[in-house]
Amino acid sequence: MKMVQRKATAKRGAEPAKGRASANDAAPRDRRRERGEASVQRIIDATIELIAEEGLASVTMQRIAEHVGSSNALVVFHFRSKENLFRAVLRYLSDQYDQLWVTLVRAPGQSPVERLLGAVACAQSFARRHPKWVSVFVAFSSDRKSMQIYNEIGLPSDLAYTAEARELLVEISRSGGYVGVDIDTLSESLNYLVHGAWYWDHLNPTGRDTDVLRKTMLLLLHQAFPRHFDLMG
Repeated sequence: MKMVQRKATAKRGAEPAKGRASANDAAPRDRRRERGEASVQRIIDATIELIAEEGLASVTMQRIAEHVGSSNALVVFHFRSKENLFRAVLRYLSDQYDQLWVTLVRAPGQSPVERLLGAVACAQSFARRHPKWVSVFVAFSSDRKSMQIYNEIGLPSDLAYTAEARELLVEISRSGGYVGVDIDTLSESLNYLVHGAWYWDHLNPTGRDTDVLRKTMLLLLHQAFPRHFDLMG
């Protein structure tokens, strides 16, 4: 009887191990996931390179595969279609800008003036660090077909940044006792400056490293709030 009991106990003890993944089983799955994620990122990076250098029209799944050194089947496996890939590219770039915005504009303990200066720095720093990313943004927002994707993915974020900057302008105006400041025009003007500068840098890369964007934005802010913004800031 005891022998039968021991056999039954041993059998019951072995059953969970049969259905449970061990650490050794989990490791290959993690490595496969990491390889898949790395493959996706390489394809996105290659697509960014091609769009920045040649525009949207010449980009095909086959050309992307050749650029990344993989098969066309792998690109299709990850993204299914060029439109899906373009969406992934735009989401990636939008996420990168959002991360920089959060770091510079939403850091805890900053005053409205410091946050607005962070927004100025964000626009200029992003363009200087990643000129190809800016070129891709310009390409998406300039092409009729891809503009639909941009309006879906990129435009809501742009509008949100403008609205956030506007609230900072309202707070500075209120707390500083300023009267007669046209907040709507000022916030839209700052937005126009950023997009205009990015477009011009795309057309004229040699002027990308100038300080014109920051100085012009500070000039507008100084005119509206002279006690809060220094032209030399």
